[in-house]
Amino acid sequence: MRYSYEFKRKCVEMYRKGVLPEPPDGISKEEFRKYVRRWMRIEEAQGPDALRHKVTNKVWKLEEKLFLVSKVIVGESNKSVALNAGINEGILYQWVRNYKIYGYNGLISKKKGRKPKNPDMKKVGTRKPPKPSESEYEELVRLRAEIEYMRAEIEVIKKEIALREEKEAARLKAKKQQSSKNFEKTDIN
Repeated sequence: MRYSYEFKRKCVEMYRKGVLPEPPDGISKEEFRKYVRRWMRIEEAQGPDALRHKVTNKVWKLEEKLFLVSKVIVGESNKSVALNAGINEGILYQWVRNYKIYGYNGLISKKKGRKPKNPDMKKVGTRKPPKPSESEYEELVRLRAEIEYMRAEIEVIKKEIALREEKEAARLKAKKQQSSKNFEKTDIN
């Protein structure tokens, strides 16, 4: 059931005075009490205009989604973060779940709707990861340089190991030859 803005405000005011308004038909008293408490928390967090019905849904930017998800991951409750942000708990839960599974790219909005009947048709809006910001790009360059440095170190270490193995093989071969010469000398006598 959709409740009007005026009805929600009236219920919240009555609840603050300690009176629970009569629930509408078709809803239990406990369920209606949960609605009123939720409306009250929304109003406290965002002001009375947050109880109005939205004409359009807000399009969330990646940074905003990441900020809310990080709050939940740090330890705040899903419900409190969702109420403070003015979104449904289920949506935030999905964002957190997608972030845990796919990382940053899991927060990118996917194309919605039914798949085309003809699979040979080219897809116009394929999902591409966003271009990194300057700080991310600098970190990417730094990490790539660090990887190259580590690869060079690994190559040097491999060559050192190969040289040691060659020297050890040559030493063992010389020792074997020396022992065979000593064995021949003792055998002749």
